[in-house]
Amino acid sequence: MSMFSKMIGNVPAAPAQPDPVAAPSEPAEAIAPEPTQEVFESDVSIDEMSKDELEEYGRTLDIELDKRHSRRKMLKELKEHLTNS
Repeated sequence: MSMFSKMIGNVPAAPAQPDPVAAPSEPAEAIAPEPTQEVFESDVSIDEMSKDELEEYGRTLDIELDKRHSRRKMLKELKEHLTNS
């Protein structure tokens, strides 16, 4: 601090403390999640499914499809399983 600041009493102020955040007096309304739509078998053709969807659908039919294979081969395996079931 300089001598001039001492003479005029210009002392730096302490840093201001932030105001504590007031807790809300009323609980905020809970936002309900939007209902998810169920996708039925008839809604999506297996010919339009991605590899991930084919694998997931295959599991519901108790067949494990390998995603390392091409989509075409996965589709062929799934269709063979469906015709043999």
